[in-house]
Order: sequence, then C-alpha cells, then structure tokens
Amino acid sequence: MPPTYSSPITPRSMLVRRWLTPLLVALVLATSGCASDIQHWIVKTRNHQGDVALEHGNDPDASVAYQLALRVDPHNAHARTGLVLVQARLAQKLFAASRFDEARATLAVADKYAPGDERIAGLRSEIEQAEIKRDIVVSNYPAYKETGAALERTLATLRVQSAQVARSLKRFDYTYDSNDLTAAIRQSYDLNDQIAHMINRMIAYRQLVDSGVPESAESAALAPPASLLPLP
Repeated sequence: MPPTYSSPITPRSMLVRRWLTPLLVALVLATSGCASDIQHWIVKTRNHQGDVALEHGNDPDASVAYQLALRVDPHNAHARTGLVLVQARLAQKLFAASRFDEARATLAVADKYAPGDERIAGLRSEIEQAEIKRDIVVSNYPAYKETGAALERTLATLRVQSAQVARSLKRFDYTYDSNDLTAAIRQSYDLNDQIAHMINRMIAYRQLVDSGVPESAESAALAPPASLLPLP
C-alpha cells in the first residue's frame, strides 16, 4: 500500500485559513444579493426616467421607460401605474385623430401588465363604439369629411368677424366716437346672419350623417357636397 502524504499544517497556513473562510462566505452572500440589488436599481432608474418624461409631457419616452422597468420586474406597482396612465394618454390622442387601430394597439401594451384595468377597458369600449358609429356615418354620407371641413372653415370666419366687433368696441374705449359703436352694431348684425346660416348648415349636416341623402336626391343626379350644404 503506497504511503500517503499530507501537507503539514503550519501556523501560517492556519492563519490564512482563518481569514480566507469568512472572506469566502461574505463573497458568496454578497454575490447572491448582487443581482437583486442591480435589478432594484434598474427598476428605480427606469421609473424615475418615466416620471420625468411624463412630467414634461413626453408620453412616448415615458412609455418606453416604464416598459423597461416592467421587463425587469413585471409586478412593480409604480411602473404599472405609470404605464397605464401614459398608454391611456397616448391612446386618447390617437383616438382623437381617428387612428383607431393604433389606439387599440397602444391599449394592448397596458393590458399586458395591468389586465382588467377599468380606465383601459373603458377607453377601448369608447373606441369600439366610435368605430361602429363611423361605419354608419360613412354608409349614410360618404362625403361627411368634406362637409365637416367646410363647416370648420366657416367657423374660423365667424371667429374673425367676432374679433372685429371686439376691436370696434375696444376702439370706442379711447376714441369715445359713437361711429365705432355703429360699426360694432353693423358687424354684429352681419355676424348674427352668418351664425344663423351656420346653424342651418349644421342641422342639415346632422340629418345627412344620421339618415343619409334623401331618396329624392338619390333618384336624381347626386350633387356635390357643397350644393347640399352651400357655403355662404
């Protein structure tokens, strides 16, 4: 049987072991907690970036920051709350621009981390109802956009006329000339006539989008939208 050899235990080696063992234990403990500390720091940093972006009205960057935080910690309450808020804001803007598909996709991002949120569900329902109503309007009156744009141009003209009345009144404040009041009265009469005409056009517009073009108009050659709601 071959002889076995063991390294002699010297006072120096005992001293090394005495210091090395606690060091190794501390290193293992530190390593096990290092990952969680880094994750916590990342989530905190991303949430802060999202908060700052949200405060400055930069919704797209806020959305990215909160999503990055949730990739590290999908259950982080702060990131979830922020993401729901910013996705709702983004979706509302897309909804107001009639970009329904993009609005729904934006809400789906919030659903991934906060399923069942009432705010998101309510906005999605509103978008779906708007799509249904849009299809009805398009079916009844395909030229609704052109007529609506014409009404908006007329409204802009009314704002200009209203400003003219205000300027005439303001001028009287320092001229004390009743001719300025006369001008304001004349301008007000013109403005009133235009407002009455605008109201009639909007009533006709509502009838068209609700019920479509009357059958009598369909039997004849359909006139362009401008003739259905004539411009002043």
